[in-house]
Amino acid sequence: MNKIAVIGSGTMGNGIAHTFAQFGYDVNLVDISQEALNKGLTTIAKNIDRQIAKGSLTEDDKTAILNRIHPFSDLKEGVAEADLTVEAATENLELKLKIFRQLDAYSKADAILASNTSSISITQIAAVTSRGKNVIGMHFMNPVPVMKLVEVIRGYATSDETTAAVMDLSLKLGKSPVEVNDYAGFIANRILMPMINEAIFSLYECVAGVEEIDTVMKLGMAHPMGPLQLADFIGLDVCLAIMKVLHEGFGNPKYAPCPLLVNMVMAGKKGIKSGEGFYDYSNGTKEARPAAKFLS
Repeated sequence: MNKIAVIGSGTMGNGIAHTFAQFGYDVNLVDISQEALNKGLTTIAKNIDRQIAKGSLTEDDKTAILNRIHPFSDLKEGVAEADLTVEAATENLELKLKIFRQLDAYSKADAILASNTSSISITQIAAVTSRGKNVIGMHFMNPVPVMKLVEVIRGYATSDETTAAVMDLSLKLGKSPVEVNDYAGFIANRILMPMINEAIFSLYECVAGVEEIDTVMKLGMAHPMGPLQLADFIGLDVCLAIMKVLHEGFGNPKYAPCPLLVNMVMAGKKGIKSGEGFYDYSNGTKEARPAAKFLS
């Protein structure tokens, strides 16, 4: 696989494009919004500058990486020659199904179609295509250029050949791929999201405040980031969407999203992306919101 297409230029999409280009692959970065494409390319350049400051890349590397990334606002044109397309659109089932129907129609017959979904069924996504054996999950972690894990998810129809090709490709990106089967939340979010949800319940039930909950997990369990700060980093809307997938997928009440999480998302408090979640980021700093704010 030499030619890669990435659908979506947001946080995950631009990170995936950056990583492939850094390891020598030509990448078509596809988004319907030219403004989003420009923002994505600017983010990639800034992230490369951080790598340069740390000594892991040079200015010549930056030029080479950026020259390998080609922006496209037309999906058909962007994926026509790709050997692998990685979809990194919003975590919305109907949107992903629509994209995969289009990818199936526009891509080469032998192209592999991967989704960066963090919880949605690969089997369900593959079912809207005519190439189920070539559809797979390729769940990168954020920030993509830094995090080593790639969760490789086999759908019901995914072939051994497709799985082996994606596992091998992940290794070539300097990642540590882990193969898992296709059940709601896979492994990463099946374990992580209920923990975050329980932390939100602890706040909701006034067991402790935001900083106290995060401090316990950081100092007591050696987590680099507390669960409430991590939820803000991921996006509370994304956390809620994944909890809904788990709840619907297993039909088990233990996966029901905390009412506080539901209310915060409805109120537009989505974490870092909105400037406010469990912490306030409006002044360019991170400040825990007082517990009383979550009771009103």
